[in-house]
This record gives sequence, structure tokens and C-alpha cells, in this order.
Amino acid sequence: MKKKNIHFVGIKGVGMTPLAIIAKEAGFTVTGSDIDEEFITDEALKKAGIIPFVGFDPIHITKPDLVITTGAHGGLDNIEVKKAKELGIEVLTHGQAVGVFMEGKIFNKSFRGISVAGTHGKTTTSGMLAAILHENRMDPSFVIGTGCVGSLGAPGHFGKGKYFIAEADEYATEPKYDKTPKFLWQHPQIAIFTNIEFDHPDVYASLDDISLEFLKFANQLPDKGVLITCGDDREIQKLIKKCKKRVITYGFSPDNNYVITKAAISGEHMFFWISAYGSNLGEFMLKVVGEHNALNALAAIIAGIEAGLTIEKIKPALLKFTGSKRRLEFIGQLLSGAKIYDDYAHHPTEIKKTLLALRQQYPKKKIVVFFQPHTFSRTKKLFDDFTRAFESVNTVVLIDIYPSLREPFDTTVSSKILSEAMEKYHKDVVYLPKLGDATNYILEKKFHSDTILITMGAGDIYKVNESLRFI
Repeated sequence: MKKKNIHFVGIKGVGMTPLAIIAKEAGFTVTGSDIDEEFITDEALKKAGIIPFVGFDPIHITKPDLVITTGAHGGLDNIEVKKAKELGIEVLTHGQAVGVFMEGKIFNKSFRGISVAGTHGKTTTSGMLAAILHENRMDPSFVIGTGCVGSLGAPGHFGKGKYFIAEADEYATEPKYDKTPKFLWQHPQIAIFTNIEFDHPDVYASLDDISLEFLKFANQLPDKGVLITCGDDREIQKLIKKCKKRVITYGFSPDNNYVITKAAISGEHMFFWISAYGSNLGEFMLKVVGEHNALNALAAIIAGIEAGLTIEKIKPALLKFTGSKRRLEFIGQLLSGAKIYDDYAHHPTEIKKTLLALRQQYPKKKIVVFFQPHTFSRTKKLFDDFTRAFESVNTVVLIDIYPSLREPFDTTVSSKILSEAMEKYHKDVVYLPKLGDATNYILEKKFHSDTILITMGAGDIYKVNESLRFI
């Protein structure tokens, strides 16, 4: 039986908002609750006509047919979730809900799922693929974990087409009660693995543990399913040998099925050339820069081909992709002349790749990064990698760690400690505790047109830009 009313606990989360938008577009009555703080999803919810309750209260549970909850704000211990259970209302975690939506029965529909997994690149790759199918009038449904995907107008959409694109997260379903990786609730026909690295030290003990879960996900593909994966990645090379499904590899190495033979940045664009199984597919152009984005695009291109599109139809569609919110997003030009960007990167590898792309785009400019580490556990576990992640910039400004609501305060690691360690590898490191300190630093320095600024991190570092004045 189709459910009619869905309540979202923690509706402002980047994973929850697209689900709420899909439900609303599919004809459900949607309600939701969250804390009274600004989120990057606020505009998307407003545009969808969804006004969340402020705070959490059992009175918000007015007999919905289904409650979907985030892992934050207490997760399954949230007072609204407990009330729903008392009333016998079905409760799904975010990860379970993505799987249910992809299956389609809740909409009286059957989808062909495409899941995008990997430590880095999920959001951009999902957005690129959604743009490719959208521009070719295939009207896909999609769940993309960000505030907005430029060319699509929203992070979520319920389409009339047969494809359902979703980010596939390796994090735990519910850290306190269910360690099942979120992506194992998804049962797609096509899976993309962009890369596999160690992350989420609060739920995984080692890289081997993470790789094992990716292998499980790959092997639960249907017999006619396909895994599209970056063959340049060491962990993926090991996984491929154990994968029992059809695999298509891509990357810069000539050993891959699809190969980027050349890549270059020119102005605001990325150009790259592809060969497939030895045949030249020609030149492609992107409106986002960086070799990592060329790889993301190639994964999306292959998925587009698997969905039945020709290269001739994919090329112009890919060019319509203008980026995602908080992914090397251009914010504006300050009155003093400096350009400022914002990015979600919070793992040493993605920090390196993003800053390298910015350096390649602006080889002669000074680059100043304002970085807010995300979670004590990640900062501690990857401490040494963080100290070396900023080699391509001129100045690093560190803001206090943005903690997870799920972790205890840890006095053995801090941004101040990280800044002191970083001084061994970087000649200009500044520690500023608060966001307001960073904003004042920018205002006082009056950076000119010879400088590029970038705010970076998975917390609320983007708020630094809110008090600045732009041309």
C-alpha cells in the first residue's frame, strides 16, 4: 500500500533534503523537523515548499505513515523517533530509505538503480550523471548529497524516467545500533566506485574493513549488473580480482578499459581526451576543473553509455553540468579584488586534489585556504596526512575542529596542535579559533586580485563568507 504522509527527522541534512524533495514531488505530504541553524539545504527546501518544524518535539509526530530519520540529533534515540515507535509507525534510517526509494515500490514504480560510491567524488559524479540523463530527456530521479546541483536546480528529483541515481555512502546505517554500511541497503543495476581510502575511523578500524564492505556491495549487484570503477586505485585493483560481476575500469593508466589519454585546464574549463578499448572517443570539455573531475566525468560518461546513450549525445550534455554546491564553488569577487571559492573537502586526499586543481587554474596567484577540520576522530587518525595536504597553497589558516554530535570532545587533538605540526612542512600557517576570526582576518588583510581565497571543510566554514562584501 502506498504511504501518503512522511515525516523527516533531521530534514535539513544533505542526505535527507533530497529524499524529502523526491517524496514531495511524488505526491506525498511531507513534514520535517530540524534545529534552528542555517544549512546549505535551506534554499532547496524552501523552493520545494517544505517548511521544517524548529527543534524536535513528539507533538510533531501527527500520525504520519512513515518516519525517516538521520543518524544525527540522536538518531534512533531522537524523541520524535521514539514517539513514532510508540505509536507503531514505521521508522527508516536515511540509508534504508534511500534503498526503499530506489526500489520504487513506495511509489508504485520500478526503477533501474545507479549507485555512486567511493571515499571521494560521489556528489560530483552523481550530479554529472544526472545532468547527462536529464539533458537527454530521460528525466531521472536522483538523490545527491548537497544543497544544489547547478544545472539541475535541486539535490533531489522524482522523475518520470526509469533511472534512479543515488550517492551510496559507506558510513554506518546508525552508528550506535546498526553498523551496516548505508550502501548495502541499495540494490542497483549499475554501481560506480570512484576510489577507496581509509575514512570514518569512528566506525572502521582499518582500510581492509572498508574494502571488504565495498566488495560486498559490488557482489550484491544482479547477474546482469555492472561495476564501473577507477582502475588506477590500489584498493580497487585488489577488489576487482575478487569481484564476481562484470567490471568496466577507467582512469589514466593505459591498462584500463576507458583511458584519459590527455587532460588540461584552460581558463575556467577542463579539457580531456578519451580512448575506449583502444578506440579514440575524442575531446571532452567540462565547466569544472581538475584531473579528479575528469575522472568523475569519465565514470558518468561510461554510466551514460550503459544507460543507452551515444557519445554524441553525452558530450554536449556533460557541458551543461556547472558544478555542485560546496564543490570548488565560486562564491564571488571581494571588493578588494580577491576571488573566493568554497569546498566541502575534509579528507587529506580530496584536499590535495582540490587545491591542486585550483593551483593549476591559477598558477601565478597566491592561494590562501581557510580549513576547518571535521571531527576529532578523523583529524586524529589522519593527522600526519593533514600536515602534508596543503603543499600547493601559500597560506593555511586553520579554524577549530567541527565536531560530530556523535563523538565525545577530545582534548588530545585540536586545530592548534595541527597548526604547530604543520609548520614543519609549510612556511605560512595561521591558527584562528572561530569563524568570526577568519572573517575579520579577510577584512583586515584586504586581499587583492593577485590572491585566491578558499574556505574548506565539511562543517560550517562556508559561513565565513556570509559577512563579506562582493562586487
